[in-house]
Amino acid sequence: MPFRSFPKKKTAGSEDLVASSSESSADSIVAYIDGGSRGNPGPSGYGVAINDAAGRRIAELSDYLGVQTNNFAEYSGLLAALEYAVKHGHKALKVVSDSELLVKQMRGEYKVRNETLQQMAQEARGLIRKLESFQIRHVLRAQNREADGLANQAMDSGTGRKTVAQTATAQPAAEAPREVNGRVVNGRVEFLDGSLPEGTRVKVRPVRKR
Repeated sequence: MPFRSFPKKKTAGSEDLVASSSESSADSIVAYIDGGSRGNPGPSGYGVAINDAAGRRIAELSDYLGVQTNNFAEYSGLLAALEYAVKHGHKALKVVSDSELLVKQMRGEYKVRNETLQQMAQEARGLIRKLESFQIRHVLRAQNREADGLANQAMDSGTGRKTVAQTATAQPAAEAPREVNGRVVNGRVEFLDGSLPEGTRVKVRPVRKR
């Protein structure tokens, strides 16, 4: 499904959003957005991966949202992308989402029936009006893996679940020395150099005095 642009001036049957006047502008950015909920409603989060006009990654956004629905998380990702574009002065924004419902609702093809989502959609349209160009299109989930990964990281972080990346980068525990010198004094071993962690099991081997 190609990008669809919204006209700035309202015409019959069109949404009053923004003009598509500068698709190749250097200020144009592309935001891949995703949101998820484990349980729907359940622990939820969103992820946004943003590239500049040349395809270079310029930002990654994500946040844990608490117990929310999947649609709430999807709209939260859209709002995060719009807020980033407006805050950083980007004039044109292209949004890519694997939520067909969100895309069609933002295009006016489907009605937004949920009251909370209605408010979020209204907030999104308000931000869109601050742009010179806005486009949105739907892709399959397989084409939106980076945003999906960021959303899952947000959910993992919020629920205390370690991600694969966190596990891989965890610092290993300090390794105990393989040998420590000591001597027996009053029936106890005193270390002459080094030490061993509390609870370390040892085997004492006597050595000849020099």
